[in-house]
Amino acid sequence: MILNRRSFLGAAAFGAVAVSSRQAFAADSNQRKFSLDLRAGSIGVGGDLRNQIDLAAKHGFESVNADAHFLAGLSDAESQEIVESMKSKKLKWGACGLPVEFRQDEKRFQDDLTGFRKLAAAAQRAGITRMDTWLMPCHDELTYTQNLRQHATRLGKCVEIMSDHGLRFGMEYVGPKTLWTSKRFPFIHSMKETRDLIEAIGKDGVGFVLDSWHWYTAGETVDDLKTLTNKDIVSCDLNDAPQGISIDQQQDLKRELPMATGVIDLKVFLATLVELGYDGPIRAEPFNQPLNELDDDEACAATFTAMRRAFDLVDA
Repeated sequence: MILNRRSFLGAAAFGAVAVSSRQAFAADSNQRKFSLDLRAGSIGVGGDLRNQIDLAAKHGFESVNADAHFLAGLSDAESQEIVESMKSKKLKWGACGLPVEFRQDEKRFQDDLTGFRKLAAAAQRAGITRMDTWLMPCHDELTYTQNLRQHATRLGKCVEIMSDHGLRFGMEYVGPKTLWTSKRFPFIHSMKETRDLIEAIGKDGVGFVLDSWHWYTAGETVDDLKTLTNKDIVSCDLNDAPQGISIDQQQDLKRELPMATGVIDLKVFLATLVELGYDGPIRAEPFNQPLNELDDDEACAATFTAMRRAFDLVDA
């Protein structure tokens, strides 16, 4: 995410684990279509996109989340160099965060929209086909209907530009009750409500960012997942939840790496994605302070290991 919700409201041993895990993953990657994706900012890893690509290759990830602003600052030759570097490392692109702030005032939105075409073009030049964002599930001033209308209008304008540059667009609903009840007017916080927004936008190439955390906190089931197709899902996050806390008391910025607690049924979640033929990126987004305090190599290794354990649940 370009504007994440956090802002909005031993290395050698790890390396050895990453190498062996990478070899194991390569052996079974044909058993699923989705990729094990690195989105560095979500696990407290810094550095520019080149550094993140190197870390992804080192630790066994299959794809890398992109940064439109970084790519827009490159020449054609530099962009091609990035693409060739990824190919040589057997990496592909995951998704790219929407670089437009549509949640705040109209001036901020229009200012960002003015520069968006250049950023979308840079993403297309690099071969990126997926762009995504998250939806704030409440507002202090706009009613649900007013907020839905504003989202449909603003995001519709963004989608027009994305469509011109071969980009599909995914939206992530945010499920925790503690967040959607924190302001005067609750807003979209479920899969069904997100469908309403997709229909209101009324354009092709618009779908979901699925997140096991939000699926869980929204009280949804495998039957909800099975209403989707691969075409509906643009990107996916994989997280676990803290133990000993009821669903309605879960806090959005306090999550766990996949398989850390077993609170969320990741086996049924991932098995359903396999069944649907989902072929996009799956990345961790735990907002986890102990993970953030690790150095970059340790954080990448720990995340890969957790994700690999989750993927093992659906190996044939």
